[in-house]
Amino acid sequence: MRILVAGGAGFLGSHLCGRLLSEGHEVICLDNLHTGSTQNLRSFIDQPRFQMMQADVGEPLPGLRVDRIYNLACPASPQHYQSDPIATMKTNVFGAINLLDLAVKCGARILQASTSEVYGEPLVHPQPEDYRGNVSITGIRACYDEGKRAAETLFYDYHRMHGVDIRVARIFNTYGPGMRADDGRVVSNFVVQALKGEPLTIYGDGSQTRSFCYRDDLVLGLLALMETPEAEATPINLGNPGEFTVRELAELVLELTGSASRLDFLPLPQDDPTQRRPDISLAQSVLKWQPRIALRDGLLPTIRYFDACLSGLAQPV
Repeated sequence: MRILVAGGAGFLGSHLCGRLLSEGHEVICLDNLHTGSTQNLRSFIDQPRFQMMQADVGEPLPGLRVDRIYNLACPASPQHYQSDPIATMKTNVFGAINLLDLAVKCGARILQASTSEVYGEPLVHPQPEDYRGNVSITGIRACYDEGKRAAETLFYDYHRMHGVDIRVARIFNTYGPGMRADDGRVVSNFVVQALKGEPLTIYGDGSQTRSFCYRDDLVLGLLALMETPEAEATPINLGNPGEFTVRELAELVLELTGSASRLDFLPLPQDDPTQRRPDISLAQSVLKWQPRIALRDGLLPTIRYFDACLSGLAQPV
């Protein structure tokens, strides 16, 4: 097939592009390179079945003919999406509209990379897909949380009005080689700080929980969601249901790196959720998918990757 990956030069998008190429597809990567990088594409950028298109998904798209569309176009770390919240909202809303219009013209199937942030500060734990969330519309995270919720709404309206074959993935915390060292997410923060011998910064008392899914597991989940007929128009959680406190993650990173860094506790940011864990029953029953890689096993290659980055060596993604 001919497949468009919007946000394809980012952490997850680049691994998705590589996987699709390995399966024999033609892949078009569309990215404005705001947070993505062509370095993430270096292992396959010269392949004849791959095309890099530097463009902003929020602007009118060139005429394309594709069979599948993956929309991963949006900064995913708080540090980056909060740096220009208006641009974040525009990317989510205008990007969804432009890609959905393309899907209408091509008759393409389209997948929206949504987020666990649509659940906000959850009052239900773990979070199932039918939970409607508890989201602040005025806080500093709203540009991302509400932007993703608006994008989901657009997907379902295009499905109802135009019959577009849609897929919606609600992605929980994902990590692995290829993350940016400066992206501000907790795994990259802790690993880089530990390798540098700097204090590990924990916001709040570290009792807030997260669930961490290794990138390879997540990409397989996206592929299964896109190609499973029974998954049409059904939001599906993709993530690892293993739940860890932030402090437990910090202590595990210190153990695996052998770092003597101390823990520094800082004030909790506004609207930072205290619990996050996916209910993946639907993914297991509909997609026959569940993550296979435990946190400890996924952290080891992630640590090696960042160690290579900090040493100026080739980056094994």
